[in-house]
Amino acid sequence: MLTQSLNTSVTGNKVAPVAYSPDQFCVLTGHAGLVASEFSYRKDEEIYGEDEPSEYVYQVIRGAVRTYKLLSDGRRQIGAFHLLGDVFGLESGATHRLAAEAIIDTTVRLVKRRSLEQAAGSDIQVARKLWTMTAGELRHAEDHMLLLGRKNAMERVANFLLEMDRRLAVAGMMALPMSRRDIGDYLGLTLETVSRALSQLHSEGVLGFSGARQIVLRNRQRLRSMDA
Repeated sequence: MLTQSLNTSVTGNKVAPVAYSPDQFCVLTGHAGLVASEFSYRKDEEIYGEDEPSEYVYQVIRGAVRTYKLLSDGRRQIGAFHLLGDVFGLESGATHRLAAEAIIDTTVRLVKRRSLEQAAGSDIQVARKLWTMTAGELRHAEDHMLLLGRKNAMERVANFLLEMDRRLAVAGMMALPMSRRDIGDYLGLTLETVSRALSQLHSEGVLGFSGARQIVLRNRQRLRSMDA
């Protein structure tokens, strides 16, 4: 549900880099004829649903987003976490393969997909950036598939912590926006398994806790050896 709208031409207002360069989406929307809007969503509010028309491409400018699919038995498989600066919702088909929800109170910037495609047809720089984003999503999907299919529970948790360390850590501390249940649904593990793995890593001195979702990694090399 859209709770706030602000039409704006986006050529500045850069955000911190995560998976993409900080100005990547700004460059796209700075193209002549492209106008972006901003919408805010409350915690757990749906941004778009599975099989809904993929009319827009989105960027997180505050908060965090999860994309997921509900399986036939009611289980949820999270495909990706989109954090500050991440672009999501760029589909190869006409509909969204996964649903998207705000993990916490979140603001996203969006631009019409058709406008981006038209711009890509006339501007090689826009086309290259769209290709870069698509290739990045494909790499993540392949890595996630290997994670779920080939790694044990501890290896999956180690991989997740290293990923979040790269994307979230500030001054050695990472504040996770997602819950342990979210982590489990991303890694294909139960909540209890995730909690046990984190507790074991804590007891071994690999990580420390500072609050419910704030983690300090004390032995990255140990995590890398688990994830190898």
